Amino acid sequence: MTELMIISGLVLIICITSSKVLYKFGVPMLLIFIVLGMMFGSDGLVGIYFDNFELTSKICSLGLVFIMFYGGFGTNWSVAKPVAIPSVLLSSLGVVVTSGLTGMFCYFILKTTLLEGFLIGAIVASTDAASVFAVLRSQKLNLKGSIASILEVESGSNDPFAYMITILILSIMKNPGSVSVSSAVILIFKQVFLGLIIGYLIAKITVYILRHFKFEIDGFYVIFVTAATILSYSLSEYFGGNGYLSVYLAGLIIGNSKIPHKKSMFHFFDGISWIMQISLFFMLGLLSFPSRLPEVTGKAIAITVFLILVARPIAVFAILSPFKFTLNEKLFISWVGLRGAASVVFAIFAVTFGVNIENDIFHIIFFIALFSVALQGTLIPKVANKLNLVDHEDDSSALKTFTDYMGDINTELVEVDIKKHSEWAEKAIMDAEIPEDILIVMIKREDQIIVPKGSTVIQIGDKLVLSGNDILSQL
Repeated sequence: MTELMIISGLVLIICITSSKVLYKFGVPMLLIFIVLGMMFGSDGLVGIYFDNFELTSKICSLGLVFIMFYGGFGTNWSVAKPVAIPSVLLSSLGVVVTSGLTGMFCYFILKTTLLEGFLIGAIVASTDAASVFAVLRSQKLNLKGSIASILEVESGSNDPFAYMITILILSIMKNPGSVSVSSAVILIFKQVFLGLIIGYLIAKITVYILRHFKFEIDGFYVIFVTAATILSYSLSEYFGGNGYLSVYLAGLIIGNSKIPHKKSMFHFFDGISWIMQISLFFMLGLLSFPSRLPEVTGKAIAITVFLILVARPIAVFAILSPFKFTLNEKLFISWVGLRGAASVVFAIFAVTFGVNIENDIFHIIFFIALFSVALQGTLIPKVANKLNLVDHEDDSSALKTFTDYMGDINTELVEVDIKKHSEWAEKAIMDAEIPEDILIVMIKREDQIIVPKGSTVIQIGDKLVLSGNDILSQL
């Protein structure tokens, strides 16, 4: 046990310190962590033998829960809302189109079985949000228009749909006669409906409790939201819903609600998400056998090239054509279709599902993820500049969609009158659910100036002098 803890600590330190150097050169985090895992693996320099797909599957499932919750929690809905429809269409219909086209390519060109071809297509149908935004942030690549918003929402929400199609195809492969068209439609509807309903209810209940109950210890707020995240996923899975869709929606609702200690929650889940990503990416690299990659190189490169040049562009152009996007914007969105950790995790699900698969599907998908991130991820800045989509005037547009509470500081003083129907009236400051980013500097009451304390009761007719960032947008 002690040896395992030593190795874990060293791995985390090496991953973080090495990424500090490579991050500046625009090398995606996914690539760094997976390559380090390969170096520690059985074919690498350290030589740790690890081939436990079952254990990896369970750990990766837990990791994806927090990664997807954080993806929703950190999305600024007010910025993402104007492009919500095309983004959701890309993350749902786009996944179906990409999956179908890739499946047919595997069947007709690579000569896989029809179901195995569609399985490969489903596994690689979603894009990797972590890699995309690691590149945008490290290069401070500020994109024009709403491109960053579309990429954020699409990448954050398309994994549940790819997972749903993957499980459906695996179910058909396991029991070919048990899944009809009608049962497949019912299964998909059940997955989406229950995932959305359970995620919505858990989020609303969580927000209500956070607003109306005060915990004695501040750390309990984060623990409570963590428990709600786990419950959202597990309840959805238990009743047959899509757990990943459930936690993403729960994160989106909670993260865009006025709740106490939101800033500290963000930093907590940011840290947890990175721990999960490092562990997940490293373990995937550790699980791989680089010596087997040459056997799948031909098929993996063919699939990746088809995804980049055919499947992804067709899906993007077909879906975005009715909307007002320029040719260059559609070309760039087509390019930014990196395949990443979720695809490799879904490949592990396929390996452990108990169906007969002729190809080494894990190493095929593993190579696709590596090749996609290395090629597309590295060239994203150059492609954006070539297509004239970089905004050199706005130095924060790449971060607008992501609510990381580290954006522009616009501290201001605002005077607010407390009227009869004000939600703060006749409440103590500590109980008034005032956003934590807003500070009450003083209270003007008739001819008096009152220095506010937590127990000070706000009365009708008071004038509150507030200090904070973008106060009016939070009231």
